[in-house]
Amino acid sequence: MPLAYLKSRIIIITPPLTDLYVILRSSHLIISKEKMPLNIRVFPLIFSLSWFLDSTFVFAGQNQPIKLSNEAQISVITFGPYQGELWSAFGHNGIRVYDPLLDMDWMYDWGRFNFEQPNFFWNFARGYMLYSIGRTQKYSNVKSHYIKQNRSVKEQVLNLTEKEKQTFFNYLEHNNLTENRTYLYNYVYDNCATKIRDLILKIIPKASLDFSFKVPKKSIRDLMDDYLYDQPWGNFIIDVALAYPIDEEASGYTYLFLPEYVHLALEGGTIETTVASLPLIKDSIIINVKKNQERTVRTFTPFNTFVLLFFVVGFITNKNFKNKKRTHWIDVLLFSVVGLFGWWFIFLWGATTHLSMYNWNLLWALPIHFPLIFFLNQIKWRKSLSRIYKLFALFNLSILFFWALIPQPLHLALIPLILTVILRSFYISYDLSKAPIKKNFNS
Repeated sequence: MPLAYLKSRIIIITPPLTDLYVILRSSHLIISKEKMPLNIRVFPLIFSLSWFLDSTFVFAGQNQPIKLSNEAQISVITFGPYQGELWSAFGHNGIRVYDPLLDMDWMYDWGRFNFEQPNFFWNFARGYMLYSIGRTQKYSNVKSHYIKQNRSVKEQVLNLTEKEKQTFFNYLEHNNLTENRTYLYNYVYDNCATKIRDLILKIIPKASLDFSFKVPKKSIRDLMDDYLYDQPWGNFIIDVALAYPIDEEASGYTYLFLPEYVHLALEGGTIETTVASLPLIKDSIIINVKKNQERTVRTFTPFNTFVLLFFVVGFITNKNFKNKKRTHWIDVLLFSVVGLFGWWFIFLWGATTHLSMYNWNLLWALPIHFPLIFFLNQIKWRKSLSRIYKLFALFNLSILFFWALIPQPLHLALIPLILTVILRSFYISYDLSKAPIKKNFNS
């Protein structure tokens, strides 16, 4: 351990000599004069005294804050996106604290969660996701992990004074205490990237970030879509589940929920002083460049899947026309799924903290489909249900007709799904309008 580190940790406590003698004697580290030659009697005492003082210093300094040396550096580390998992598709940020004199190379990040939390999955469903800060004492291991995943790694050394470095480090350590560690995660407004943005602006109030990358009229949804090109199903689920306010135009400040934009904002950032404008970044280092990879071609994307569903249902419907029968199970399957989507949207809107308010996907995913589909065999309701399903078909046709006017952009994969609902709604209406013949229904 470097001498500078020991110096920073030592608090000298002088014990009574009698107590010291008792400890040394009880440890058999003091040997009587009669049994020890005079020329070496002093060595055990010196050794014992050093051992005792060292133990005392370490014990006394355990709860003292570490004082960084003048060689310390604090950096923002940006890890590029990784399409192997949905939660890694947006990238990651962390803070590196490097002090060669203290043999310290630590990394802090706010992207950790624990599946063993009480009621984890229920809380996750409701949007009460507890994330936490974490500290890794071997930054090199973290860096190697991300490089093995073929992710870009970039480091930005912050242009801080010694006092600001110490304040920065003390804040990280305080935040990493058990009672301060967790926070309520939010996709856009409170995540691993926004934590770093907010911390820098708090520690350096005179810092100005560079928002020149902002694109006019680009929404949060558009920003998310940029990172989900290899996550078609993840993109679909996020697109239909999240609504207002992610369709508002994103401010430059809001862009910083994405790690790569944190990097860009810091790169052109400045610190305004009374004398001059200083760069926010002292040194910018590219540690690893992502190697080019072939994009995975996925067959069963949401769009392709719903197109296939449309043709399968079209084939069954054509047979039903010819055979004058209605395949009941296909209707139960189709409209149950559509209705359950609707109930899910209502749950997200009214019972969670997810960004799912005013979800226009409820136009096509009418919750009434589930359980209404189970009442089609009720003979006394045939005429009424025939008119209702004709209205469903016409209503869904109007959705397609006025598609571009809907305030919330709907996912394009929904077009073949809505066409399938229209097709089957018209056929159900037609079938129920006929005279009730029991043979018209089969399983």
